[in-house]
Amino acid sequence: LAERYGVTREDCDAYAARSQQAWGAAHDAGVFNAEVAPVSVPGRRRGEVEEVAVDEHPRPATTAEGLGKLKPVFRKDGVVTAGSASGICDGAASLVLADEDAVARLGLAPLARVVGWHRVGCDPTVMGIGPVPAARGLLEAAGVRLGDVDLVEVNEAFAGQVLSVEKELGVDRERFNVNGGAIALGHPLGASGARILGHLAHELQRTGKSTALGSACIGGGQGIAVLLEKA
Repeated sequence: LAERYGVTREDCDAYAARSQQAWGAAHDAGVFNAEVAPVSVPGRRRGEVEEVAVDEHPRPATTAEGLGKLKPVFRKDGVVTAGSASGICDGAASLVLADEDAVARLGLAPLARVVGWHRVGCDPTVMGIGPVPAARGLLEAAGVRLGDVDLVEVNEAFAGQVLSVEKELGVDRERFNVNGGAIALGHPLGASGARILGHLAHELQRTGKSTALGSACIGGGQGIAVLLEKA
């Protein structure tokens, strides 16, 4: 993808630093407070209990200059390094999905409404581009233009991948992964999609914005996208 879309090593390092720093700024501003549940874990000493309330993977002091010193992986002259890839980490996320009858019957206060969703298959050799056809199919079905969507989140598997998606979609950086993504937070397989949608639902409430689109590529050659509307 990086070769196809003209994404350079410097582009990837700059984007990875941006993800880390954006997370740091959002964390300092309390953006994630409403969506993170503290967890009690055994402490380092016998009988101790520690509370984990902040993600441990992010490194907000990361700079593009520092990332530039890392050796590439996969290819000798490649664009991917350990610093511009999503971290393999543990994580969990949960969502409650309910129809209008259940919301009324149980007295629930929804954060967002699911406008629609779309999934596609794509060439598995470039499976990272899957969010593009998934998002386009979703927006066409919903009758919504990408330019009218307030927030766009694409899972950051690799900087080169997410930059390729950004270029092909033509989305403005100001609306794109504004609080950092998986390069900073990590990519717990099976939980990242729920984390993205949960974050977007809370972010719509926090900012008062109207619509958000969350998307991810899927190993094997797939893409999925979900469009949310503030409740």
